[in-house]
Amino acid sequence: MRKTMSQAALILLAAISSIRCGGAAAHPHEGPARETAGRPHAPATQGRGQRHAAHHHGHPPAQGRPAAEAPDDELRAVAAIHGGAGPWAVAGYRMGRFALARLGLPAKSFDLEVIHHSPRSVQFSCIADGAAAATGASLGKLNLSLIEASEDGVETTYRRRSTGQAVTLRPSAAFRARFRDVPRETLESAGREVLSLPDAEVFEEAPARAASPPPGAPR
Repeated sequence: MRKTMSQAALILLAAISSIRCGGAAAHPHEGPARETAGRPHAPATQGRGQRHAAHHHGHPPAQGRPAAEAPDDELRAVAAIHGGAGPWAVAGYRMGRFALARLGLPAKSFDLEVIHHSPRSVQFSCIADGAAAATGASLGKLNLSLIEASEDGVETTYRRRSTGQAVTLRPSAAFRARFRDVPRETLESAGREVLSLPDAEVFEEAPARAASPPPGAPR
């Protein structure tokens, strides 16, 4: 009897010892639970990294410029042709962009003809350079020409040669009054302002002029 009780006691002690030492048989899920608890911040770190990557994926710097920089690109395009981006040159640029859309032509198309009517006086003639910046027309390509006219007759005709479709645009009365004889030191800021104005505050459509026949053609 004593021998049997001693054997039972030994077996019980062995079982208790196994439990205290973390035996696999006593708690089969304890090991993995401790492993997960041992690195609790890993998923959170990964989540932040994914959110960070998603943020940059939504605004990739190499995919395009912010909207706020787009006007600077247009002003630089005008300045590259005109040497500056004053209000009248920018107005010509605005007219040129409008005319291309109306005629369904891309920039630099040889199907476009631009005829600017203006006095031989800066500010009025500056419109022609703005038109060149927008359309790619030029004197050297023989698709941009200047015709002397009075101050009241300042306007620019854009014509699609293949179809004869044309649109004639001129500075609006409000534009003339607001930007006439702008001081040199404020030309740049005035040009930037013109770029952001509604079309109606910059130019208006005028009746299309009849196309002039080529030199030597019967009239």
